[in-house]
Amino acid sequence: MNMTKQRTIVKLGEFELALSHPDKPIWPEAGITKLAYLQILAELAPYLLPYTSGRYLTTIRYPEGIHGVSFYQKNSPEPTPEYVRTAQDGSIRYVVLDSPQTLLWMGSLYSLEFHVSSNEIATPLPNTWMLDIDPSLEEEPRLMEATAYVGELLRSLGLHAVPKTSGATGVQVVMPIERGPSFEDLRAFGKFISEYLAARHPGLFTVERLKKNRGDLIYLDYLQHYTGKTLPAPYSPRARPFAPVSTPLTWDEVRRDVKPADYHLLNIRQRLSEQGDVLAAAPRQLLAPVLASLPSSL
Repeated sequence: MNMTKQRTIVKLGEFELALSHPDKPIWPEAGITKLAYLQILAELAPYLLPYTSGRYLTTIRYPEGIHGVSFYQKNSPEPTPEYVRTAQDGSIRYVVLDSPQTLLWMGSLYSLEFHVSSNEIATPLPNTWMLDIDPSLEEEPRLMEATAYVGELLRSLGLHAVPKTSGATGVQVVMPIERGPSFEDLRAFGKFISEYLAARHPGLFTVERLKKNRGDLIYLDYLQHYTGKTLPAPYSPRARPFAPVSTPLTWDEVRRDVKPADYHLLNIRQRLSEQGDVLAAAPRQLLAPVLASLPSSL
C-alpha cells in the first residue's frame, strides 16, 4: 500500500483503490484513521477471509467513525465493482467477502464489522457447531469461568472446540465438524449442552430467551447458530472503543481469565504472526457418534 502526493491511492499488488478522507478518525481512542484501518485490513485478510468466503455477509457501516450514526447493510452497496462477487438469497443480493480487494472496498465504505451467516451458500450441511455465550452484564467477571465450563463439558464428550471472543461482551465456542449432522441436529446438541450446564450451574447460566428475565445470569444461546442467523466472523473488528477484534483463544488463555478487550486492531497482527490462527489449526470433530450416543437427550 502507498499514497501518492496527488491523491490517496491504496494499492495491493496491481489493485488500486481511490480513498477519500484518509485521515478521518474511525476509532479515535485507538488513533486509527481510515487509511490506517485499510492498511490493517490488508494484513488481516489472509486470516479473516477464510471465515467469510462462501457465506452471506452483513456489515455494519459507520460513515463518521464509531461514535457516529451507523446502519446494517445486507444488500451490496451500489455501484458494486466488477471484482466484487455477490450471491442472491431471496430479495437480498449479498456481498461475498472472498477477496482482499472486496475487503478493502468494504473498509473504504466504513464497514467496521463483518457478520456472516451460519449457513454456507453452496451447501445446506454445516461444517461448524457453535455456542454463543452471552452475558447479561456489560462487564461480566465470570465470563472466562463460564467459557471454561463449556470447554470441560465438551472434552468430557471427547470433543475439542475453540473459544473466541465476540469482540464485544461475550464469547462463542466454535467447533469445526465433519459434515453430516444438520442444523437441526446441531441445535438439539446445543440445547442439550446448554440445559445441562444451566442445571449444573444455576447461579451462572440460563437458557431463558427473554433478556428481562435473565437477571445477571449468562445466557447460553444455542439458537443463534442456524440457517439465516449471523455472528461476527473470527478476526472481525468491532465498532467499540479501542477497536476490539473477535479473536480465537487457547484454553490456557481462558484459564488465565483474559478479557475480550485484550485483543484489538493494534495488536492482533503481532498475535497472529507469533502463534497463527488457533481456530484454523483445530481438527474437525466427528460429532455424529456423540449425537447417536445421546438419544434420550436429543
